[in-house]
Amino acid sequence: MAAKKRAAGDLVIVESPAKAKTIERYLGPGFTVLASYGHVRDLPQRRLGVDVDHDFEPRYEPLKERRKELDKLADQARRADQVWLATDLDREGESIAWHIAEYAGLGEDRIRRVTFSEITKGAIDEAFANPRAINLDLVNAQQARRIIDRLVGYKLSPLVSSKIRRGLSAGRVQSVAVRLVVDREREIQAFVPEEYWSLTAELRRPEAEASFAAELTRIDGEKARIGSEEEARQHEEALRAATYSVAKVTRSQQKKGAPPPFTTSTLQQEASRKLGFGARRTMSVAQSLYEGVSLPEGQVGLISYMRTDSVAMASGAVAEARTVVQQRYGKEFVPDRPNVYRTKTRGAQEAHEAIRPSSFARSPEALMTHLKPDELRLYDLIWKRALASQMAPARFDQVGVDVTADRYTLHAGARKRIFDGYQALYVEGKDDEEDERLTILPDLQDGEPLDLIGLSSEQHFTQPPPRFTEATLIRALEERGIGRPSTYAPTIETIRQRGYVAVKDRRLFPEESAFRVTDLLVEHFPEIVDLDFTARMEDQLDDVAGGEREWVPMVREFWVPFSAKVTEGRENIAKQIEVTDIPCPLTGDKGDMLVKRFGRNGWFLGCQGYPDCKYTQPLPGEEPEEIPEMPGVGEVCPLCNQGHLAARRGRFGPFVGCDRYPECRYIKKNPPAASEQFGTCPQCGQGTVVTKRARRGRRPFWGCDRYPDCDYASWTRPGPSAAERAATDGSSTDGAAADGTGSATAADDGPAVASAGGARG
Repeated sequence: MAAKKRAAGDLVIVESPAKAKTIERYLGPGFTVLASYGHVRDLPQRRLGVDVDHDFEPRYEPLKERRKELDKLADQARRADQVWLATDLDREGESIAWHIAEYAGLGEDRIRRVTFSEITKGAIDEAFANPRAINLDLVNAQQARRIIDRLVGYKLSPLVSSKIRRGLSAGRVQSVAVRLVVDREREIQAFVPEEYWSLTAELRRPEAEASFAAELTRIDGEKARIGSEEEARQHEEALRAATYSVAKVTRSQQKKGAPPPFTTSTLQQEASRKLGFGARRTMSVAQSLYEGVSLPEGQVGLISYMRTDSVAMASGAVAEARTVVQQRYGKEFVPDRPNVYRTKTRGAQEAHEAIRPSSFARSPEALMTHLKPDELRLYDLIWKRALASQMAPARFDQVGVDVTADRYTLHAGARKRIFDGYQALYVEGKDDEEDERLTILPDLQDGEPLDLIGLSSEQHFTQPPPRFTEATLIRALEERGIGRPSTYAPTIETIRQRGYVAVKDRRLFPEESAFRVTDLLVEHFPEIVDLDFTARMEDQLDDVAGGEREWVPMVREFWVPFSAKVTEGRENIAKQIEVTDIPCPLTGDKGDMLVKRFGRNGWFLGCQGYPDCKYTQPLPGEEPEEIPEMPGVGEVCPLCNQGHLAARRGRFGPFVGCDRYPECRYIKKNPPAASEQFGTCPQCGQGTVVTKRARRGRRPFWGCDRYPDCDYASWTRPGPSAAERAATDGSSTDGAAADGTGSATAADDGPAVASAGGARG
């Protein structure tokens, strides 16, 4: 067979078709640009894929869904004059480039690696004028991360599943994130509110009309602490009889500097606060803005690379931003020198840029007719934040007044913005709303007497720390050096999808499984969920990426003690069951008792002789409602022609099946019912929460009907559906199944129930 001839021209490989289309526009003839559609190879799905006895050699396989694209890329690469690998500039991008080169069998002389932080003509021209070899240090850092995560997941998840319940998992970063949520919940549970009272006096100058409020701050020179209503009344009585005068007036001017441009973490946090976007949604929209959108001049990349922990901007971008600020707002809004920011994040990659527009000349208003709604909203946020970072500080006049009243000191303050500065364009969002009271103070002088107009007292209670939102959990991970820009969104998504947290009113609530798994790991594998240990491992991976550490000894240093603990745990960690004094109704005559177990649907009672006996029942007092009448009950089983159909309740709700189970496994199928509705989505406030089914398996979950515009999802049933509420009110609801069949209503709150043969359905 004759060898294939090489095609004329060069081949450029990127990750996505959108990115390929944008780059092809700038390169012109002589270049063919193809997409790999993301990752092309990985460790095998159903086995470890790491040879722990031979320097942790990975055994990569082409991803099944990418095999066709990978073979096409390899064929084209072997025939091209030159192969330019233009995947993303981070470790994942470097790894994808290496995998493509390895699979295609390309020699170093045929490969040109190019990177750029924005997809513009200038950036593309500069990158292709300065190609380099594949950076194996970056590849090894990504490989080490993947191998460690595989070792932890494949060795620890089965152990956790065997000791607590099937289907649970553990992960190097995932389990730390879950621990943060669990620890916060326990802080809230242990919190004891303390009562305290505030006293506020309404004061004015003698014979003046305008008054102002001053709050009690000190008693006998010590910080005021009033713990009861009785104390408050005593101090209130004394204050009514006191003589008031101005002790000291303090005037100052304050400046508030502009916040830096976005990193991955701060973009995810601010998009959550201001736009209501989840981390996954934010990164998906940012990816499309980076890779390119269709504008009248062609396919254009609108923002710089969105996976970064740097707050620096290129000098050219800074100069353009300052020009746009002056044109829009005037010279006084441009600082004398460019604002320079330093990254405070542990292990940040200073060589990268912050997230910014590829051109500040493209204002959000100019793109309104060309972008999708989510793209426009996120671009507007990025454009304003980056432009504001090169604006002058906001300036405020601040006045503070201390008032004496015998043994008491009261304080009043006022702040007035005298120059907008960057706040003319952008004001940062807040995780928790603050009560900002604007006070207008008269022009007071030291020693001036004051009249008491009124006095009020108010009861307060100290508040527990707030539960995490996606945004604040990402910030906590970043502050502790856990994970990197590319891992924040996948980590949050993982702990949500695996049922460790539920989202209610945008807050993260840990499920029972989160507590159980965290407690087991803290007791037996403390280093896996130790925040400092995980952060140190990130630092070590950074050292590998920087060529300062070899990856194999690093992985071995982790693996040897970890594998020993896993082996020990299999033998010594007891299963989390509790033996009761209730005999099993089926095998109690053999001495089997019922035990309390933790399952997918919570706690339940099951036979001690499992798996030989599969009897289960709910905990006393938690029996499910009676199964409604269902069609087909009493009929002869159409499969075995011996048994009769009976109504049962399984993991996924009521069903009708043969009463000869397990000898006959017939289950009557019912037509699908309309999705149940559970009220307004707590994340976006626009959609409706409905019952859905996971792609794999039949387990139900509850999600927003606006997906993918809103990615809210929860494994926890929200409460009574619209149909159930209507039934309670004695009314009917369109679309509700009258006989209860085929619906997910009965579903996943309690344990599966079976009288003899175990749960099924």
